[in-house]
Amino acid sequence: MSAMTTEPVYVYEKPVRIWHAVNALAILVLAVTGYLIASPLTSPVTGEASDHYIMGTIRFLHFSAGYILAVGLLGRIYWAFVGNEHARALFLPPIHRPDFWQGVLREIRWYLFLEKVPAKHVGHNPLAALALFGFYVVGAAFMIVTGFALYGEGTGAGSWAWNGFHWVIALFGGSQNTHSWHHLGMWFMVCFIIIHVYVVVREDKLSRQSMLGTIATGWRTWKDDQP
Repeated sequence: MSAMTTEPVYVYEKPVRIWHAVNALAILVLAVTGYLIASPLTSPVTGEASDHYIMGTIRFLHFSAGYILAVGLLGRIYWAFVGNEHARALFLPPIHRPDFWQGVLREIRWYLFLEKVPAKHVGHNPLAALALFGFYVVGAAFMIVTGFALYGEGTGAGSWAWNGFHWVIALFGGSQNTHSWHHLGMWFMVCFIIIHVYVVVREDKLSRQSMLGTIATGWRTWKDDQP
């Protein structure tokens, strides 16, 4: 949403900010442990593997972070209904509005250094809203569904994960294909996060509004008094 005010605006409520921090940590743990699960460590010690349980611990951390990611996304969906208008923006980019797409094109030009003056935005700018939905919401949902399908193979037939998600294995044509798509999805998310962090830091320096401070406090402040 474009800004038509010069007064500070409370954008991100505390539950959204807490979710953002916990979610970021969960994704970091998932990425590191997922990579190690796909490329297991060579044991640096001798003796029975059960005495050390290194990969078992890594798998436990991966599964725990997966639960946190899934429960966190459900909680975030709930807050989209009970929170302020900015809490809904993650799930409902206004793609039906022509001015939204005009804003997307303007932001692309700004990121390509083709616009001299950035626009002001109270919440996410149009391109960010579109990217967060397409890359994070859809990407996270894909990782959760495929992840629980693979988790269900370990918990076995009759478990809630198997009963709820074993159809995903068949959809992808087998366990190995599901593993491959899940692993590819991890790199998809990692690439998005790298770009996301770069854009946030860049906008904190070059845009006309606060970015990192807003993530921490929830308040959007402005660097000039022009609307």
